[in-house]
Amino acid sequence: MRIMYIDNQGGGFADYIEVSEGITVEQFFNEKMPDRKAEDFLIRVNRQPVPRDYKLQENDRVTITPTKVEGLRLVCLKLTQRLAA
Repeated sequence: MRIMYIDNQGGGFADYIEVSEGITVEQFFNEKMPDRKAEDFLIRVNRQPVPRDYKLQENDRVTITPTKVEGLRLVCLKLTQRLAA
């Protein structure tokens, strides 16, 4: 079955992809990001938050957006140090 997948990490991308019938949002996330924690992302289907056991349907639009920006703390620390100097 075909869905739209929007990955908002880094440069981000959007594309139609094929997934298995009956795949849940949790299974989809684990396939796409096996080394990441779901709680570090906002996962929406058709612009709405859904439970992890939601079964994806044909033409669903899945968006995965990080809630934490890696490296931001270091950037803020360096900027604070520059301003203090």
